[in-house]
Amino acid sequence: MNLLYENLNDIKLVFRNFLKWFVLSLISGIGVGTVITLFLKSLQYATNVRENNEWMLYLLPFGGALVSYLYFKYGKDSSKGNNLIIERINEGKGHIPFRMAPLVFFGTFITHLFGGSAGREGTGVQIGASICARIGEILKLNKLDLTIIITSGVSSGFGVVFGTPIAGTIFGLEVSSIGKMRYEAIIPCLISSYIGNYIATLFNIQHSHYHMVDVSSKDPVIFYKVILCAILFGLVSKVFAEFTHFLKKVFSDKIQNTSVKSFIGGIIIIILILLIGNRMYLGLSLELLAKSFESPVIPYAFIIKLLLTSITLATGFQGGEVTPLFVIGATLGNFLANIVGLPISFLAGIGMIGVFCGGTKTPLASFVMGLEIFGGGNIKYIFVACVISYVFSGKSGIYTSQKNITIE
Repeated sequence: MNLLYENLNDIKLVFRNFLKWFVLSLISGIGVGTVITLFLKSLQYATNVRENNEWMLYLLPFGGALVSYLYFKYGKDSSKGNNLIIERINEGKGHIPFRMAPLVFFGTFITHLFGGSAGREGTGVQIGASICARIGEILKLNKLDLTIIITSGVSSGFGVVFGTPIAGTIFGLEVSSIGKMRYEAIIPCLISSYIGNYIATLFNIQHSHYHMVDVSSKDPVIFYKVILCAILFGLVSKVFAEFTHFLKKVFSDKIQNTSVKSFIGGIIIIILILLIGNRMYLGLSLELLAKSFESPVIPYAFIIKLLLTSITLATGFQGGEVTPLFVIGATLGNFLANIVGLPISFLAGIGMIGVFCGGTKTPLASFVMGLEIFGGGNIKYIFVACVISYVFSGKSGIYTSQKNITIE
């Protein structure tokens, strides 16, 4: 009887906790999903306006200076971006200001409106975390529950941005610490991510789709070719992360005024674009990403995108790194395809996921994202690419506040 009584108590406790987190995650998912939906629609608008008015690129220095001034005047810790969120999740202390959401929303909109080379996942994560932190404060959640709901905001924000709710769930659990998963937040992350994605579908948010041709899983030569390419994907993600961190330090040391730093960064980007003579590297570069799956692109396209994105982020413009990592990886895979004798769409897809994995240090989330985007036809190669790229990217990642459990 005692055993039965204990089991009944356990079931009641589990049910009570599930019900609590279902309600909380429903609230956070609706809130984050609604705001991210508005954010994605605003980015599409900004991109369309910029592409139809090429002269707007010349306002990039002024837009960057304005955003940096707003962060300097009102942002406080918001300027730390994703690293502030990761620190809060890891250490369980500190404050994520709600002002982070409107600041990063506006800052990313301006970056894309005038042509900065940046992504959107960083914005989604920051919006999700800041909204959920505010919800937790209003509801007066305890320290652990507040950390959990913030983590669910990360999952929801990431999942809604890319339309990948399962990858979003795992990303929130995996991103804060290398070598550790936060399973205590798995239910909130799952529910919040799915609810957020459902909200996005209600508003007809359309996510990009790419076709990756299936290749034989029985040919050992293909297996070894993928390993070789995955090593390069890992090394390139390492170069991107370290080069971006290096530029941030250089610009910060040399130029103390953040608005001036962004103004100069905007000028540098304009000069580079005029020299390159092609504007497909601006913004998200989704056109270039799609082309990488269809036909050969110039061999050094991944270098150009890497350089422009590093300069954009290092000089104070807002956005994310993941979509640029997708573009860098896909164009690199496109370049390697003819060299190693593999289909373009296949290696572009492997490169897209591989470089993303090496840059974010999230192998499980990357693997699942590959399956959500491309299906399971190449599951073996997607998994191998994630593992190899993760290893060869070393300690370098785009998030400097990630806690590395594997070397402690």
